[in-house]
Amino acid sequence: QAQLAASGGGSVQAGGSLRLSCTASGYTYSNYCMGWFRQAPGKEREGVATIDIVGTTSYADSVKGRFTISQDNTKNTLYLQMNDLKPEDTAVYYCAAHSGSWCYARLADFDYWGQGTQVTVSS
Repeated sequence: QAQLAASGGGSVQAGGSLRLSCTASGYTYSNYCMGWFRQAPGKEREGVATIDIVGTTSYADSVKGRFTISQDNTKNTLYLQMNDLKPEDTAVYYCAAHSGSWCYARLADFDYWGQGTQVTVSS
């Protein structure tokens, strides 16, 4: 059974950095599109970044130039480096995976989800 475990969240001041990690198990990690999503209080879950099986990345406009998605296939681990954090980045962050050949940040495409990790950015 596929499982994703996200970690690395915390509380930082604006301008600070955090690195999220997501460790996968129970499936062939390298064959899956991986993504980070976030959900702020009172808002819908939204896509943040994706990375496909050949390492092509995409980002939401709101995080371009500040966040970097990466992965280590030898460790079955996905990362999200978040720099220059802003209060509007405050949310629960989720990692997710799906086995399709496409890789877009569409919630309905993703089969497996991690439990979420809280990121809080204060001004």
